[in-house]
Amino acid sequence: MHIASNKYASILMAPVVYAIKLLGHYNPIFLVKIRYYLRFKKRLNLTNPKTLNEKILWQSLKTDTSLRTRLSDKWLVRKYVEDCGLSDILVELYGVWDNASKIDFDTLPVRFVLKPNNGSGNIILINDKNKMDRNAIINCINHDLNQIYGELEGGRHYYGIKPVVIAEEMLINDPISAKYSSSIIDYKIWCFNGKAYYIWTCSNRLGETTEVMTYDREWNSYPEYSIFNKFYSKATLLPKPQFLERMLEIAEILAKPFPVVRVDLYNLNGRICFGEMTFTSLGGLMNFYTNEFQKQAGDLIDLSYGQDKN
Repeated sequence: MHIASNKYASILMAPVVYAIKLLGHYNPIFLVKIRYYLRFKKRLNLTNPKTLNEKILWQSLKTDTSLRTRLSDKWLVRKYVEDCGLSDILVELYGVWDNASKIDFDTLPVRFVLKPNNGSGNIILINDKNKMDRNAIINCINHDLNQIYGELEGGRHYYGIKPVVIAEEMLINDPISAKYSSSIIDYKIWCFNGKAYYIWTCSNRLGETTEVMTYDREWNSYPEYSIFNKFYSKATLLPKPQFLERMLEIAEILAKPFPVVRVDLYNLNGRICFGEMTFTSLGGLMNFYTNEFQKQAGDLIDLSYGQDKN
């Protein structure tokens, strides 16, 4: 039974969800340790972290998160990108509101994107505003804005984000990419100690399923790094994107202060667009990478890097 699809189950589970949120807010380390054990059937090592997951969680739970809070904010991160001299990769911003009821839909183009600045994946694509259900959209967004994102996973760098809703340009798949993917392709660049090492691509997104592949800087593919499942299936190999070297350079500029961060970009016929900066991919509980890759990536991360910059 899917809890979200059964109102009675949702009511019964509400006290449990509330308790988890309280734990996540006041003792995120304990909550993360429980979640880690339930997923991997082993204890989380925060004393001497070795793997990619462990080092992500150490950075999240054991260090100052103030800069990561600002850069996880999908609105405030734009200023950081501008300060890095990369304003040309920002998609067009149409408006920002603290309540969806204040959105002036009449001033927006026919096609656009709405998204809270504090969530993950809860994006609303408006292909034709003349056909949308405004009240349903407003209610959905305001529900998201009233949540403290990250509490269920102990992602404390999200707690300080002041929720707003953003209207942005909708990116359209280019003809070359469309030959390989029905959705625009995400190029998620793993950066360790300010250097780009791997590109994780997500293509053909369909509901909860996406096709994935891991590449190195030279665009060699490594399917053996992944554990494919019903959520992350093996992708057809993609062509090397135009200006890959520039994408890696951009990622390294943005990632410079951090031991580990994922910089998400799009490349539409050579136009490079900023997506977001991700500090706790899948809450630091990534189960779609092999143990070997987790250790290999973890070995590249120096957690003392950038401490004077955070």
